[in-house]
Amino acid sequence: MFRWSFYPVADNYLLVAGAGLVLLALLALGPGRERTTRQRRRILAALRFAVVLLVILAMLRPTLVYTKTEKQAATFLVLADRSLSMTVPDEAQGRSRWEALKQTLADAKRPLAALARDFEVKAYAFDAEAHPVDVDDGAIRLGESADGTETAIGSVLDDVLRNEAGKRLLGIVLLSDGAQRAYPPRDALPQTAAARLKPLGYPLFTVRFGKARGLGQARDVSVHDLLANPQVFVKNELTVAGQVRADGYADRTIPVQLLVETSPGKMEPVAQQDVQVLADGESIPVEFTYVPELPGEYKVSIEIPEQKGELVTTNNRLSTFVNVLKGGLNVLYLEGFPPRTEQKFLRRALDASPDIHVDTRHIDPRHPRETRPADLGERLKPGKYEVYLLGNLDLGTPEAPVFLPGELEDLAESVSRGAGLIMIGGLHSFGPGGYADTPLADVLPIRMDRFERQRLDEKLSPDLHLLREVPMMPTQRGLAHFALNLGGQGRGSQQVWSQLPPLQGANRFAVEGLKPAAIVLAEAAPDRPLLVAHEYGAGRVMAFAGDSTWRWAMRGHQAEHRRFWRQVILWLARKDERLEGNVQIEFDQRRLRPGQRVEFTTTAYSPEGAVVEDARFQAEIVLPDGTTRQAELSHSRTTAVGSFRDTVDPGDYSLRVTARKEGEVLGAAESRFLVFEQNLELDNAAADATMLENLAAMTGGRAVVPEELPGLIEQLTEETESLEVRTETKKSLWDTWGFFTLLVGLLAGEWFLRKRWGLV
Repeated sequence: MFRWSFYPVADNYLLVAGAGLVLLALLALGPGRERTTRQRRRILAALRFAVVLLVILAMLRPTLVYTKTEKQAATFLVLADRSLSMTVPDEAQGRSRWEALKQTLADAKRPLAALARDFEVKAYAFDAEAHPVDVDDGAIRLGESADGTETAIGSVLDDVLRNEAGKRLLGIVLLSDGAQRAYPPRDALPQTAAARLKPLGYPLFTVRFGKARGLGQARDVSVHDLLANPQVFVKNELTVAGQVRADGYADRTIPVQLLVETSPGKMEPVAQQDVQVLADGESIPVEFTYVPELPGEYKVSIEIPEQKGELVTTNNRLSTFVNVLKGGLNVLYLEGFPPRTEQKFLRRALDASPDIHVDTRHIDPRHPRETRPADLGERLKPGKYEVYLLGNLDLGTPEAPVFLPGELEDLAESVSRGAGLIMIGGLHSFGPGGYADTPLADVLPIRMDRFERQRLDEKLSPDLHLLREVPMMPTQRGLAHFALNLGGQGRGSQQVWSQLPPLQGANRFAVEGLKPAAIVLAEAAPDRPLLVAHEYGAGRVMAFAGDSTWRWAMRGHQAEHRRFWRQVILWLARKDERLEGNVQIEFDQRRLRPGQRVEFTTTAYSPEGAVVEDARFQAEIVLPDGTTRQAELSHSRTTAVGSFRDTVDPGDYSLRVTARKEGEVLGAAESRFLVFEQNLELDNAAADATMLENLAAMTGGRAVVPEELPGLIEQLTEETESLEVRTETKKSLWDTWGFFTLLVGLLAGEWFLRKRWGLV
């Protein structure tokens, strides 16, 4: 588009007109007729007229103005998902998502070629990373297979934005099933990356492939949510529970097995059950029990054998590790109802010991039929438990007894054969609880009277209880006794006991009421026993008048509280001989996905079972391939917390920990954890249309179906006015060398002719 513009001198056309008239008037001046011919006068006048016209034109300063329209440089990006989930055959006519994606891009070849004439078209195939691919005349060369093991949509968008930094993006087309499946650090949220596109004016258009049902279109069975107690004692029942899911096997029976490691690396089935699948996608609970016969660390797995037609089998098994403890103590704790503060702290103290397992049962003596365990009689028989602990448990009434006939006889027999028994204080323990007329009257080291009976609804009798604060002071024999030795690490046991808070009352024991062989280990005052012990047959028995040792833990003596109760139980079970020092390892999780950080805590124990303070630990990890790595450790006074990040490869890992103090080795331990094999793409290959719709909406783009992609590209090609730039160019003619040369030439020519013709 062209046009002329004039810019007169001083921006005044009158001035130019006046100057032009004066110059034209001067044309009348010239040589007389007698001096030259008419022809020559006409030539000279013409030259002068041309000079005047050029001067007037120069004073008008004419300028040629023309406008040029050009498109800005911009890039159009195509991102195609090449992960394994795109191989799921849930598109029309049984095609895979990958085949449908490639066909969609083939259908869009012509509009892509048209777009490429004005803009740069770039394409990436992506999984965990973005891989550039060639674009040839609208044809995108993706390759033959989709085999990526991750789908990192968020990280890929971030990478592409960095790669194309400094360029203007016409738009981004994302072709995918929409489900992000990625391990750290490639698991950046897609929504975060999409939020960066909006202020830049880069719309994201999404094209979804696949159905939300995912593998239901094919067939798959999987195990998830494996639960097992991480510790169990030899010959105790181990419960392993989990959930199984089946797609494509409705109205079928699926076998599920429990496998246990019988030797290193060898798994054998020990139990099986068949589950009935009623509908696709149904989660079905399964539960197995197993009784380990030998101590050690065992790998246990729930597994579904490969089923016909399965697309992926890596999710057919889940595994974990279980520690089977040797020499572990099983304790049955029977407590009244409602539970007391003492029982909570007592259980917590014993649970801190890895080799003591406590089964607690609360029985309401007012409603024993509803609250007593159905198998209580079996639990009281010889050989079931190493130690029995009786709390504030009233015997109830003859019409509704807590213990059925013969059960307390069985308990007495269990103690006679070697089990330990301790009864602790309470308003309804000992004589007040009705035990004076039971077989336990012979078992306990104190004498009880049937007249001490205090019914549940009767007023509290001060003759049976010490209703004041009671200090607990070990006797001389008690200070030398294993159960009351709280000295440790150079401090005398007497000093430790003197620092413990007093008990909040106790039952009344009288010295004259003790059995002949009873030993008073602790007392509230002279002739006022608190803790009494003796032996009954092959068993050991204690009567403890107190029921508020929780005050020790509440007032900063948690370690002493734990040690007291642990040593009481060990003595009752005849485990008071020197114990081997050991190192304990506790994992936050023992079953990890690839790339997940493992975290653990390790503690060193003395031969007496006390925590060793200020120990230093060294930890190394043995990887599945046999190589070793050092684990990071953070030490505190009593423990060390460790972590390890290099868990990429699936398989079994071993953690080896060595504890030292002042250069001396305290002990070592080894424990395993596993990184399970996981197929992120196919374990749950359901498409996520909602994700793609949300990402598109966040950026000002939109979600389209595959058939709409060619039309979308054509629309983008037409709607590019915002990218057109109009540039206006001005070219002046009066100040050019050609104009100046012409003016000078005319003046010189006129002067030359006048000179030649003798007019000057």
